[in-house]
Amino acid sequence: MNQERMVFMARKEEVISRIKEGGLVAVVRAENTEEAVKIAEACIAGGVAALEITFTVPGAADLIRDLAKNYQASGSLIIGAGTVLDPETARAAVLAGAEYIVSPCLNVETVRLCNRYRVPCLPGAMTAKEVVECLEAGADIIKIFPGELFGPAIIKAIKGPLPQADLMPTGGVSPENVSEWIKAGAVAVGVGGSLTAGAKTGDYESITKTAKLFIEKIKAARAR
Repeated sequence: MNQERMVFMARKEEVISRIKEGGLVAVVRAENTEEAVKIAEACIAGGVAALEITFTVPGAADLIRDLAKNYQASGSLIIGAGTVLDPETARAAVLAGAEYIVSPCLNVETVRLCNRYRVPCLPGAMTAKEVVECLEAGADIIKIFPGELFGPAIIKAIKGPLPQADLMPTGGVSPENVSEWIKAGAVAVGVGGSLTAGAKTGDYESITKTAKLFIEKIKAARAR
């Protein structure tokens, strides 16, 4: 890896801190790259500091590379890769410029690769047992997925016996309930459809407005 990549690897703690500080990870899913770019730009305009480009987007690695060139130098945005199922995809994402890796479930080899290169890894879990397995594998933040199956109560339930776990629900998080997730103990939330729904009708301005609303509600919930 080149010197620029080595500098990036030293930023692991900073990236984790910024995800927690911002509290909102915008999950970008789209039918094509053009739509994904518009969603990403609308999220950025709304103040989103962390984007997750899922590998269900055609040309995801190229999109991550382009966004990294345009935004990472300014330090205004951290770009991650989502729906990463294996270490091969994780490596491709990291080489393209992804600063963190998100998975729907635990793949130990993916976590191992991320730890090897000091890239934050956020695997998914549904139960306390799976959370423990993620912790033992070396996960940095654990994605509670799919969140809509449980609701905010699962965060408090897991944090009871496992207070050391940093949890980020994804799925089922909306402007109406995001405060409950944060108050329950989530360090951040991953938000997809409830944030980016406007893309289906070309209403990208609504994405920007919704992003601002999410950020306001997260800040308010933390202030109480």
